Amino acid sequence: MQAIERFHKIDKDFRNPFARDRDRIIHSASFRKLEYKTQVFLNQEGDFFRTRLTHSLEVSQIARSITSHLGLREPLAEAIALAHDLGHTPFGHIGGDTLDKCLKKDGFKNGFEHNFQSFRVVSSLEKRYKKFDGLNLTFATLEGILKHSYPYKKSFLPSWIDEKFHLDKHPSVEAMIVDRADEIAYMSHDIDDGINSGLISFEDLKKSELAREILQKVYDEDISLDEDEMFRYRFSSHFINHLVYSLLDYSKQKVDAGDIFPIGFEAILETKIKKLKKILFNKLYQHKEIVIRMFAGKQAIRGLYSALMQEGKMMPRFYYEQLGKRKEHRVVADYIASMSDRHAISFYNEIYGKL
Repeated sequence: MQAIERFHKIDKDFRNPFARDRDRIIHSASFRKLEYKTQVFLNQEGDFFRTRLTHSLEVSQIARSITSHLGLREPLAEAIALAHDLGHTPFGHIGGDTLDKCLKKDGFKNGFEHNFQSFRVVSSLEKRYKKFDGLNLTFATLEGILKHSYPYKKSFLPSWIDEKFHLDKHPSVEAMIVDRADEIAYMSHDIDDGINSGLISFEDLKKSELAREILQKVYDEDISLDEDEMFRYRFSSHFINHLVYSLLDYSKQKVDAGDIFPIGFEAILETKIKKLKKILFNKLYQHKEIVIRMFAGKQAIRGLYSALMQEGKMMPRFYYEQLGKRKEHRVVADYIASMSDRHAISFYNEIYGKL
């Protein structure tokens, strides 16, 4: 299978095939909705905090820098990065987990999984052409969206997907790069947002050896903690640079040698990253302020699911027309997953009163 193969043939185009994929993703309705989908902090909490849209742009920037340096297909990495979160529900991971539980409780054993949902968005749910569904992306882009870094052998996937994408095999190196760029981006911006919100502090982060190393780089620039905004910006910059350069140092020879899984960090740095993630989980993601807000998100997902399963006519025409054509659980899940946070809250309030 050629990496640029598509399901439907297209006329000649002046763009690189993966650049064309990128452009189709950027102009999709699902991409625009990422502006109002939660990363960690709800969109309503202020203009500063990251959303799924700004997160996707940051992942794209980091992935492009890495692939460019390694001499790989930069437009492919960019396309995968921009599309990798299209399948997320409102309210971040807690929204997806809640929708998954609702579906499984109702006997829909396949549940909800955001990687597969991202794939479905670009291959089926986006409507741009009369003769077929989806954005008609290249196989390499679709594979990267579906698999991320690892084989993606899932029991709920249709057999034709396995036949086309060989789910027992690793994806492209560019997809692996996007996966690590995602990790670098969310750790960096979650620290930045968390400190700006006052939910965590650099004192909390000093328990991490990796964070202490980055803090020293900022201190070496003669910047003090009192210079709040500049200190945060310089920390983020050094954090990203440190991890990107470390990844390049580890991966360059492995990529050149054609290793099956060439992208990553030295073992000692992988350990430091895991310890930092644990601190972020305990201090930020499980902070009572975040948990309270995410509980409201859970309630919204449960309420919308219950109402829509009982009364499908509340859905827009396209989704309502799908009822009877496809399993109704899948249609309801698609509609809820497509919502932005503010749409979900507004719709919930219309049905039940203010959340």
